[in-house]
This record gives sequence, C-alpha cells and structure tokens, in this order.
Amino acid sequence: MLETSHPPTYYLPKEDFAPGVLSRAPGGSVCEWKGEATYWTVQAGGRVEEGAGWSYEHPAAPFALMAGHVAVYAGRMDECRVNDVRVTPQPGGFYGGWITPNVVGPFKGEPGSWGW
Repeated sequence: MLETSHPPTYYLPKEDFAPGVLSRAPGGSVCEWKGEATYWTVQAGGRVEEGAGWSYEHPAAPFALMAGHVAVYAGRMDECRVNDVRVTPQPGGFYGGWITPNVVGPFKGEPGSWGW
C-alpha cells in the first residue's frame, strides 16, 4: 500500500503467517480512507508483541483487496525483509511503512512532519 508521504506498507495474507502467530489484540482505530482497523498480537519464538499488527477486515470499497491481509510494524519484529533486503521502520512509531535503500523520503513520522 502506498500513501502520500509514506514508504510502502506491506499487507501480507493471513495464511502466510504460521498457525498461532496471530491473535486478536484489544483496541482498534479508524482510518478515514480505509475504515476500521483491527489490531493483532504477533507471537513467535517465545516473544509476544501485542498490537504489533493491524488489518482492515471490512475495508472501504476502494481498498477491498486489503481484506484478509495483515501489516506489521517492522520496528517491533526482530527483522523484516523485502527481497532479502532488511528494512528500516518508518520513523515515529505510529506509521507502519517499510523503508528500503531504493525508497527515499522525507516521510511522515519524521521530526517536523506532524502537520503534513
């Protein structure tokens, strides 16, 4: 998913996660464009990251292809990769974009970008 002033956010099919890795986390939020977000706890290797993933189970019509897909915060995982390239998390901790060397900013989440 590409959004203005953001690096790509990767939404992965739920079936690509090993059984038991994802479980519903408390809370939620609303995106004015995509709709209501569901949060996911990611658990593997003895590590538990509550709310480290999110999805749009019933997204707004223009985003229907996102249904059944989950994004994770790269900064809350041991590491995330795109084509064997380790990603850098989008700055700020709120947004979930994945930055690779061929993706350049500035990105929302960096200091001074709150009002963009």
